[in-house]
Amino acid sequence: MARHIKVIEQQLSEIVPASWDIPTRLREAMSYSLEAGGKRLRPLLVIAAAEAVKESAEAGKAALPVACAIELVHTYSLVHDDLPAMDDDDYRRGKPTNHKVYGEAMAILAGDGLLTHAFFCIARAAHDRLISAETAITIVGELSQFGGAAGMVAGQVADILGEQGTATLADLEYIHLHKTSDLIAFSLRAGGMIGGATNEQIEALDEFGHKIGLAFQIQDDILDLIGDEQKLGKKVNSDVEQDKVTYPYLLGMEESKAEVERLTAEAVDKLLTARLANPGQLLAIAEMLTRREN
Repeated sequence: MARHIKVIEQQLSEIVPASWDIPTRLREAMSYSLEAGGKRLRPLLVIAAAEAVKESAEAGKAALPVACAIELVHTYSLVHDDLPAMDDDDYRRGKPTNHKVYGEAMAILAGDGLLTHAFFCIARAAHDRLISAETAITIVGELSQFGGAAGMVAGQVADILGEQGTATLADLEYIHLHKTSDLIAFSLRAGGMIGGATNEQIEALDEFGHKIGLAFQIQDDILDLIGDEQKLGKKVNSDVEQDKVTYPYLLGMEESKAEVERLTAEAVDKLLTARLANPGQLLAIAEMLTRREN
């Protein structure tokens, strides 16, 4: 995973062509958030899924542009999430948020630039014959769905509308499944497609992704209450301050921790039914997410 992250970081630092005539301020704002670090979970999952299906480093290399494209989408969502009209956060990954450095208008436009560039990267991967045109079309279609109004954006809207005292457990599950799990599941689906997975393997990867994605978000809810601000790179108790409904609020801390364990175990069981050539990296990532402190 450390090897993959190094390659991903290098690719992200060069992802916007230097030859493009882009206003310097916009280029800087896009790079600021894209190169701010983070777990790089989504691109890791794309590459790990491709290599799990095909057990080949070449599959991971072919998956790299799509992996980075999904990180572009994720980063845009964070830039917009941090805005005053959304979560109004001052810090992200231990650094001032984009709008605190570049202003709200530039942060919005930087997010727009990151989002649209993701689709260029996928198209370019097909142009360079790293993936087939058919695979690229399918990935673009699914990314539009899982990252858009039927997926991540739907979860963000539900999150804004949900309040403590009114939102139910079903409402909260909807928020987390769409806001977080959809893009994680899609990352696995995309990697599987690039690796040549069967339909049954794609569906197993999808279910694995939705379960670890939900577990990931519940762990976020837990860490917002008991996490270390230095490790998190942002302040804790932000959900409480904004009256957001969370799993600990509805279920309590111990039951929330048990839910993370249960979902992770179910995800692993589902992945093992896919009979992948080399699922080791995916299993390690699932274990890492359960134990993470940031």
